[in-house]
Amino acid sequence: MESKTIGVIGLGLMGASLCKALGACGHTILGRDTDEHVQKYALLTETIKGELTEEKIPECDYLFLAVYPGAAVEALEKMASLIRKDTIVCDLCGVKQAVCEPCFTLAQQYGFTFIGGHPMAGKQFSGIKYADGNLYQGATMILVPRQQEDLFLVSRLSDLLRGAGFRSVTVTTPEKHDEMIAFTSQLAHVVSNAYIKSPTAAEHLAFSAGSYRDLTRVAKLNEDMWTELFLDNAEHLGFELDCLIRSLQEYRDAIAADDAKTLKRLLKEGRERKEAIDTEWKDK
Repeated sequence: MESKTIGVIGLGLMGASLCKALGACGHTILGRDTDEHVQKYALLTETIKGELTEEKIPECDYLFLAVYPGAAVEALEKMASLIRKDTIVCDLCGVKQAVCEPCFTLAQQYGFTFIGGHPMAGKQFSGIKYADGNLYQGATMILVPRQQEDLFLVSRLSDLLRGAGFRSVTVTTPEKHDEMIAFTSQLAHVVSNAYIKSPTAAEHLAFSAGSYRDLTRVAKLNEDMWTELFLDNAEHLGFELDCLIRSLQEYRDAIAADDAKTLKRLLKEGRERKEAIDTEWKDK
């Protein structure tokens, strides 16, 4: 692919990692962050080639919004009039309805293309110092184009992202994305964060193995970001939490009643459900 000029707003873990990955492909990377120290660090470490100023926005062939959902919409509102009509804009936010609906409107109003995006990759650490050009290697990128979007433009963005290391690209709608991500990501973060609050956690040393590590890995989250994501997807996340609470209550009731038969049934159902899902995905 020929060299392009790519602008990235937000130079945290996700944005800076994308800068490194695309920069390694020979593209010219311009970046901007609200934190002056992060901006200087990005330039010093050559994570970006230069600062993404207002004057540089019209030079960009692609623009990525690697900030929180509300900030992504706000940033696009401020620079919409400066974006070339052949530029593709993509966000990296963890929810899509709250971002795509206003951004689709802005794109239609000003004549450029906006495609929602969510990389299925990350770390339990945040910030530019943890940025990794290999973060997206083998990962899936979810793209959310506007209805009846030109498939050539979706393909163009997909090709660019594959160059950054993404193994596959999944195309969906904002509604379906948020429904799925409430279960696969957001619920797991709530459960992990709540699980570690047990008073027993302070005494777990020498009594824990893989199960503890697996379940608590994402408890070390960024509370500012995840609060916004959870509230932006409250309906879907609320549904998943209600399902989990009902299931947990069944286990709790069986244990309290010393009901081995019911408990065994519940455990068997969970095991069989996991096996069936694993087999289904293996066959695809």
